Amino acid sequence: MKPSQFAKGFQARPDTTSSEKRTALDRLNAIDGLVKNNAPKSSDGTARTLSSVIPQVSSDLDTADTENESAAYRAWRIEHGYRPGQVIELPLKTIKPSPFNPRHFYLKSSIAELAVNLAKQGQQQAIHVIPDYDNPGTYFVSDGGRRVRALKEANKEAVKAIVIDLPIGMESYKLGYDLNVQRDSQTVFDNAVVWKRFLEDRHFQSQKELAEHLGLDESTVAVALSIARLPETVMQEMVARPDRFGSNMAYQVGRYHAARGADATLRLINKILSDDLSTRQVADIVKGRATTQESTKAAGRQRYAQRLEIELDGVSVGDLKSYGDDRLELRLKGLTREKRDDILRQIEKILK
Repeated sequence: MKPSQFAKGFQARPDTTSSEKRTALDRLNAIDGLVKNNAPKSSDGTARTLSSVIPQVSSDLDTADTENESAAYRAWRIEHGYRPGQVIELPLKTIKPSPFNPRHFYLKSSIAELAVNLAKQGQQQAIHVIPDYDNPGTYFVSDGGRRVRALKEANKEAVKAIVIDLPIGMESYKLGYDLNVQRDSQTVFDNAVVWKRFLEDRHFQSQKELAEHLGLDESTVAVALSIARLPETVMQEMVARPDRFGSNMAYQVGRYHAARGADATLRLINKILSDDLSTRQVADIVKGRATTQESTKAAGRQRYAQRLEIELDGVSVGDLKSYGDDRLELRLKGLTREKRDDILRQIEKILK
């Protein structure tokens, strides 16, 4: 597997672990599909607490879940009168991050934006949690760490949650990883930090064993582990721009850091962003075939005179750059089709 495929290259081996992960993922999807119609509501429309009346949900779902559930989950479920798929409210103070969370980096701006949305509209989608059987009354986040952080930012005291049957460990990690990849929220930097910790904590004896267990090419894991040598302060500068810093670019930045140190690397990162340097140009800088100044001239690139960041509903969707006296460059992404077509009509109107 090429390093550029790293972020979307996760494919578990078709063994027992993979089947269990697939079953768990299917179960989450099935539960989410039923929750919209079967989530218990109180008189004010909110989700019920743990002690609420058990909702009437599909008997097929009950059978599918209870046949395969673990003994610990069954005991917990019976004790609390909980039915699989039930949306309940849990105190935020009882929710804690999983030690096998595939995410490590959470952008403060993204959390703040979501907190504002949650304060206005409330929590629309329940998180998934796993009981901590060794510490009754507390729960690990399986999916929804960003929502938990945003709710705390919004000074909320409770969170809507679905309690699932999944052991904390590599299975819960791979499930979370799979869900994040589907949403394009998993980054090479998350992988770098978490995989390094897996090896340091001796969950795997070697890089090769880690790669085999994850179903990845060993070179892909090696690239991530080389990126893990970067200080988190440096990685933080790249996390915010996944469109510019994939595994290949991050790998080159890591090589540059090894030779030049953190301050020079931060300057290089700024140069990559301001001059839109390619991975090849950065590789030439690393190899000493060009300086940061020469790399821009060699490609005939022109530095913009002014840059305007464009936001829609408080979310950055691109920018407008001006070059010299006669050039404008507009780049937008993440628009709905209707918004894109509306912008095109407005531009056509202006040009006419």
